[in-house]
Amino acid sequence: MAPLKEIIKNKPWLGWVMFGLTMLVVFMLGLLVNSVMERRTEALFVNKVLAPVGQFESKNEVWGANYPREFQTYYETADTTFSSKYGGGKMRDMLHEDPRMVVLWAGYAFSKDYNQGRGHFYAIEDIYNTLRTGAPKGPQDGPQPSSCWVCKSPDVPRMMDKLGIDEFYKQTWAALGPEIVNPIGCADCHDSKTMNLKITRPALIEAFKEQGKDITKATHNEMRSLVCAQCHVEYYFDKKSVEGAAKVKFPWKNGMAVEDMEKYYDGIEFSDFTHALSKTPILKAQHPDYEIHQMGIHGQRGVSCADCHMPYKSEGGQKFTDHKIQSPLNNVANSCQVCHREEEKTLVANVNERQDKIHQIRIELEDQLVKAHLEAKLAWDKGATEAQMKNILQLIRQSQWRWDFTAASHGGSFHAPLETARVITNGLNKAAEARIELGKVLVSLGQKGPIQYPDISTKAKAQQFIGLDMSKERANKAEFKKTVLPQWLEKAKKK
Repeated sequence: MAPLKEIIKNKPWLGWVMFGLTMLVVFMLGLLVNSVMERRTEALFVNKVLAPVGQFESKNEVWGANYPREFQTYYETADTTFSSKYGGGKMRDMLHEDPRMVVLWAGYAFSKDYNQGRGHFYAIEDIYNTLRTGAPKGPQDGPQPSSCWVCKSPDVPRMMDKLGIDEFYKQTWAALGPEIVNPIGCADCHDSKTMNLKITRPALIEAFKEQGKDITKATHNEMRSLVCAQCHVEYYFDKKSVEGAAKVKFPWKNGMAVEDMEKYYDGIEFSDFTHALSKTPILKAQHPDYEIHQMGIHGQRGVSCADCHMPYKSEGGQKFTDHKIQSPLNNVANSCQVCHREEEKTLVANVNERQDKIHQIRIELEDQLVKAHLEAKLAWDKGATEAQMKNILQLIRQSQWRWDFTAASHGGSFHAPLETARVITNGLNKAAEARIELGKVLVSLGQKGPIQYPDISTKAKAQQFIGLDMSKERANKAEFKKTVLPQWLEKAKKK
């Protein structure tokens, strides 16, 4: 093989090519070094705390000065454009989509208003707007306790510290209105000094203690779900442990399965409301998202809530948690495809398939429950005795608790489809038992021929049937927003 000098002598242009390639490599290495140095400088700047954050600082903007990436992505929860088949962040009137719910919640505020939850950015605005909080005219007015604020704002830990936990729970929702102004944010989940994940709601700590567990021993990965479990859980208002208070409490003493919680509630003779038609003492599930997630394959494999709803992302050489808390279906590449290698359309189709099947049997349970409530009302109207109705009402209570446990859970049909299907199926069996017994009672009371069921095909028809005057409800809320709410906001500005 000829020496390199001889080759270049015979082909002088080749030397210029090699010179050019050498210069290109040097240039690219220079860019790489420069980029690395910029990222190091940027990292030092980003991780430097610019201003101290107080222990109970509830203004998200104060935290945002030190953690701009997290703050900016958190405020993207204001985006309401995405809607999946059964969820997302877009405002959806669930009573309009499913009027059966109006009848199932007859006698309870959910029959007036129940919307698909929007992003955390709207936590305060949405509780002002919902008809469920009523239309208070003064601090002690209105049906709702201060407990309704607990999951809505970082102002809650601040007020619990200021008033004391028990005294906080003795207040009304309206009394704390001018104080609770910042939407869900940084102080709800983070320690202000270390930025470590932190439990700020006493109910979760108490629930762990009641189970014989120490929440301070939780790992960092467990905490990436537990900070969500402060709110995304089943809970009730305990009005017995502290006089004059309505404390948020989790029914986990016997376990987290639907039967475990039912046993707990039965043991303390608790019900959220008495059904206006059937007179059944009803358990209204809140949103047992954490519990159902723990029963599914992702929860069992240690996948945290944050892994899918707040996945890591990189920007400017920095890896951080994306605080745009949202449906993973709106962020499949960073959520699902980190572990699953299928195409996005395949993964979304898999999710929809599971949710479709769960939705189908859940609607069947709703149909059976609606008829059970109406048939129970007919039995009472015909003179049924409490002895005749006792077991029937217990079966309706059990059936509706299983329906609501699955309906109220955000994403339960994905988080744990087998457990969700099991609970619904068990609810169907109990509804069938109730209706069989009701049939016997009705025959004994002289019922002949088929029962005529009302037309509840729309939200308006269903609300009219159960006796709601929605024009009055909306007028009262409009008056509240016109007169009382501006006073709250004005007081908040002065603080």
